[in-house]
Amino acid sequence: MSTPRMAAPHDVTAAPYDVDVTQARWQKSSYSGGANDCVEVADLGEQAAVRDSKDIDRRPLLFSKAAMRALVTGIACWPDW
Repeated sequence: MSTPRMAAPHDVTAAPYDVDVTQARWQKSSYSGGANDCVEVADLGEQAAVRDSKDIDRRPLLFSKAAMRALVTGIACWPDW
């Protein structure tokens, strides 16, 4: 089974220092089990931010909404392991 091709820009950067994420509402999957070994995501309007829950002081990665949508869709379509 092949994965679907997504026509989306795949731009990702480390958050520049002028992006304020102090008020971001970070969310993690309900499947994480609270073990702090997952990633968290936040909606920043035009972008989505992703950070490591074990290192929340590190600048998050920023994805365009199209790139984040392509990532999530690709994961959801991935064959069972």
